[in-house]
Amino acid sequence: MKKGKKYIESAKLIDKSKLYDTDEALKLAIETSKAKFDETVEVHVRLGVDSRHADQQVRGAIVLPHGTGKSVRVLVFAKGDKIKEAEEAGAEYVGGEELVAKIQHENWFDFDVVVASPDMMGLVGRLGKVLGPKGLMPNPKAGTVSMNIGQAVKEIKAGKIEYRLDKTNIIHCPIGKVSFGAEKLEENFNTLLGAIIKAKPSAAKGQYLKSVVVASTMGPGIKINGAKLM
Repeated sequence: MKKGKKYIESAKLIDKSKLYDTDEALKLAIETSKAKFDETVEVHVRLGVDSRHADQQVRGAIVLPHGTGKSVRVLVFAKGDKIKEAEEAGAEYVGGEELVAKIQHENWFDFDVVVASPDMMGLVGRLGKVLGPKGLMPNPKAGTVSMNIGQAVKEIKAGKIEYRLDKTNIIHCPIGKVSFGAEKLEENFNTLLGAIIKAKPSAAKGQYLKSVVVASTMGPGIKINGAKLM
């Protein structure tokens, strides 16, 4: 892949062999963000666990103090008085059977997060094959299967993000926009890393934080000293 001129210029500002302190790394992520749009700052954490084992899964959700800066479209599967609760909390789409049909037959995916009340999971289960691979399947661990629909929607709107391991034992998460500035990004970063460290499985042996990298959407990766975070 050919790297653009801006990327190459940005990469020169970073010492590849160095492990940076968090504040310094985030300042660099802002400095190396050269795109014309407000880039997202992302964190990539490689963990010393094996995600193939059930007892080494790392997954959860956390509300970032300053949100992600991104507006999130929420789809809620609910019935009865839960429909009104979801609508009042600001969900874009609320329904049941008809929304399942729309997704199945129209390949409709104009939403970012799916929330469901537990009594709707039998219905939502039919969408497992399409929602699962996209990481959209509601899950109690992520707080997206809940009796308290209103609160779940409000938290997502306020900047709740889910962290989970991919197949290569890496967690990828947004922690805000470049325009937030280093201080707010650092508070979001510390909240996320605190949650990941707290979620360390007892079966995980050896070094837990293998590598921690921050980068803006189009910018180069900056390595953070994980040992100082533990």
